[in-house]
Amino acid sequence: MSVEPKKTREACCSKLKLFLVSLAFVFFAKALCGAYMKSSITQIERRFDIPSSLIGVIDGSFEMGNLLVIAFVSYFGAKLHRPRLIAIGCLVMAAGTYLTALPHFLQGHYKYETSVSHSTVVNSSEKILPCHSNHSLHEAEMTASEDQSACEKEAGSSLWIYVFVGNMLRGIGETPIMPLGISYLDDFSREENAPFYLACIHTVGILGPMFGFMLGSFLSKIYVDIGFVDLDTITINYKDSRWVGAWWMGFIVNGTVILLSCIPFWFLPRSLPKQGQEDSQGKEENQDHGGKEKQPTFQELAKDFVPSLRRLFSNSVYSLMVLTYLVLVNGFIGMITFKPKFLEQIYGQSASKAIFLIGILNLPAVALGIITGGFILKRFKLGVIGAARVSVFASLGSFCLLIAQVFIRCDVAEVAGLTATYQGAPHVSYDHQTLLSQCNMGCSCSAKQWDPVCAYNGMTYASPCLAGCQTSTGFGKEMVFHNCTCVGDRMTPGTNMSAVLGQCPRKSDCDDVFKVYMALSVLGSFISACGSTPGYIVLLRSIHKDLKSLALGMQTLIVRTLGGIPPPIYFGALIDRTCLKWGTKQCGGRGACRLYDADAFRWTFMGLISGLYFLSNLMWGGVYHRVVQKHRRLALKNQAKETQHERDGQTNGHVNISVVKKKDEAERESTI
Repeated sequence: MSVEPKKTREACCSKLKLFLVSLAFVFFAKALCGAYMKSSITQIERRFDIPSSLIGVIDGSFEMGNLLVIAFVSYFGAKLHRPRLIAIGCLVMAAGTYLTALPHFLQGHYKYETSVSHSTVVNSSEKILPCHSNHSLHEAEMTASEDQSACEKEAGSSLWIYVFVGNMLRGIGETPIMPLGISYLDDFSREENAPFYLACIHTVGILGPMFGFMLGSFLSKIYVDIGFVDLDTITINYKDSRWVGAWWMGFIVNGTVILLSCIPFWFLPRSLPKQGQEDSQGKEENQDHGGKEKQPTFQELAKDFVPSLRRLFSNSVYSLMVLTYLVLVNGFIGMITFKPKFLEQIYGQSASKAIFLIGILNLPAVALGIITGGFILKRFKLGVIGAARVSVFASLGSFCLLIAQVFIRCDVAEVAGLTATYQGAPHVSYDHQTLLSQCNMGCSCSAKQWDPVCAYNGMTYASPCLAGCQTSTGFGKEMVFHNCTCVGDRMTPGTNMSAVLGQCPRKSDCDDVFKVYMALSVLGSFISACGSTPGYIVLLRSIHKDLKSLALGMQTLIVRTLGGIPPPIYFGALIDRTCLKWGTKQCGGRGACRLYDADAFRWTFMGLISGLYFLSNLMWGGVYHRVVQKHRRLALKNQAKETQHERDGQTNGHVNISVVKKKDEAERESTI
């Protein structure tokens, strides 16, 4: 007789642990793909020659996919087979991820803008004359002779739509994971274990972005058409703003990982007994597997939808927290989407190194912060007020460090005619006519070209022609340009007037400044993450159990709709306004930005993030105030009910069961 309950407890425990491990792995898989998408933003922008505002729309398509189904999945899914819905979602995610990689196989080889002819690249004995008469006229004639529509089709410029749709499918597929997975775990685990389980899931989940950014960093160094072109003919390297890495490979890897993550959910039951209440296991299994459990109809589920929403949003703590997360996510999404570009433009880091540093420094700090927040709650046995207090202090601390980062900068990269005059004086110009000077006036150069060369005087020129270079030697990446007349404007006669391909590196002191910035950024990430788990517990404990899945789903819906879709778009549009030099597409027209006004970029990017985080801090104060008020009100109500209960016990000689029940519910709401 004693053997069966032991087996029952072991089966229940193993199933709950299996669900915990499976949910942690699927959190890892979805975070891996999400982070890789963020790390590939720059590569996709360059590959399809699109501005930051459009890449923001593509990035926001993930949240658009969420928007389509989140409300229905959260409400109706909570009353259906949650593990299997999660498995179906993973299949949809995998399909969307594979679709994102498809354009690479449909479009031709990547052709970057360059003023170096192909014959020069392969024949080291041939010398060219970058500066020659009628250069721009010849270029104009070639462009005019092309069939514009045929050229656009050959370039595959509209194939970014596949990336848009694939990312949207990924958003649809991810929808069931968070609300259904978290509510399932919270429903069947002990209350004291829930914060620790959540911290474990999010900690494992944060490994996904780490590997995602590291994979993005690795693949961004591999040329997009590797295996299909002769790499010796490529005149750019991974540090160049025209370089495109093998972005498509990562999506194939991610799709496979997501496909594997769905397998365990097909074998998990619809429900489990609560931890500590395993004696009812047999009854639960009979209902689940015997098919005798009454299935609610769609009409019955839909009838209670609007009243449930009304009950949910009448909760002031929940509503305030949703608004707080909404503002906070606006700042976070804008920051994480364009941070690699920010590090590239402000501190002179390559896209590959910027992505790698985010993955290897910032994300481990976030993981450590999340587990630290969960440990603090468990170690000090903090209630809802304590959890809210931890979140407020974490938010304030990270905001102070963010403000400090605004003022850390490197000297602006010197590009003749854009960020400096040809004589070396600082001068930011958005007018491309300033690229022309007396030293290159006889060359008939195109002001639209971007094929930067670095002269020995430390100045970058937009092209060999604009540097006034007369001849060249070598081929491929080793090409050197000689007798560059514009270089002489900053140097004494007789010195080296040569230039090499690529932009000039930043000054050595920029590395030290960058280290300070990264130290503050990592510390800020850790402090901010310390408030993540406490904030989540405040959210969970502010809602009734029967509304939990709906509440998490609506929070995800609102935050991802208004906090996920707009930020990449308006951040990208504002960043586009700071562009000094736009690239030129194969068929003419404006492509991706090659160079930004660093100071304007910094003030726009960091100023916008700081403003949003400041507003979120004010709102966190409002949440804390409401939590304290609610706690005091519940305490007074419980005290009054206890007094009434004692009076009823004295007069009637029995316990008022309904009062005790309400008291227990109130205590559950007010404590962790």
